[in-house]
Amino acid sequence: MRIVSMALITALGLSVTACGSTTANRSVYSERQPVVSKSNFVLDLSAGNGGLSTAEQNRLSGWFEALELGYGDRVSIDDPSYSASSLAKTAVENIVASYGLLVSETAPVTEGHVQSGLIRVVVTRTAASVPGCPDFSHRSHTDFQVRTSENYGCGTNSTLSAMIADPEDLVRGQKADGEDQSRASKAIRAYRDKNVGGQ
Repeated sequence: MRIVSMALITALGLSVTACGSTTANRSVYSERQPVVSKSNFVLDLSAGNGGLSTAEQNRLSGWFEALELGYGDRVSIDDPSYSASSLAKTAVENIVASYGLLVSETAPVTEGHVQSGLIRVVVTRTAASVPGCPDFSHRSHTDFQVRTSENYGCGTNSTLSAMIADPEDLVRGQKADGEDQSRASKAIRAYRDKNVGGQ
């Protein structure tokens, strides 16, 4: 009878160990992290010495509307032959400015060759997502070693990915170079220096 009991206890212990071996995360760090993907959209425009024609400007505006251009998008001009006039680039910058954006100084490398007399407008768009979330494959799993499941952190990271305005902030954050610190602390100084109770 004693031998049977020991065998039963050993079998239960091995089964619990087997169930707990699927999850190796023993911290509160989420295994499911946001992944940022980047896509480039290109449009070649005819740019003469007189700048962009009205038809080309309307074509560019319609393309921006179809892409739903907005905050977080990067717009750049690719002119490897330097054949486009400054008037053409200024016309592109004015259209981009109507969307509240600025034209980036450098353009990413794209497929194909820009022919002479053309300029390429590149819209770089980033998106954030959390692959594999949600994961309820081990919903009924009971772990006696206090290890987090595969689904841990899916809700927080998925919500962050959906709400963030510029997904590139998840990669490199915001730069503070060139900011006026005295201006940034103006509200704090006003709060500290205010007259309380007529003093």
